Amino acid sequence: MSGLEARLLAAHAAGDGKAMVALYCEAACVAPSEDERAFFLTQAHVFAMETAHPDAARLRDTLVEMGRETPL
Repeated sequence: MSGLEARLLAAHAAGDGKAMVALYCEAACVAPSEDERAFFLTQAHVFAMETAHPDAARLRDTLVEMGRETPL
């Protein structure tokens, strides 16, 4: 298990949504494929919306640019 994976699991176990936003963004940065990057950014966006995180709009915009979210 990687350090990032361990930190993600710990954040999930603790219910720390704000940490999950940061960790899923970190995972997206090192994802080996565009599909995996989109998956991690989607997870980050979900937790950002749930926690009223200030990066929620930016994450959505990125997903729109990637063609993974519909523009409003």
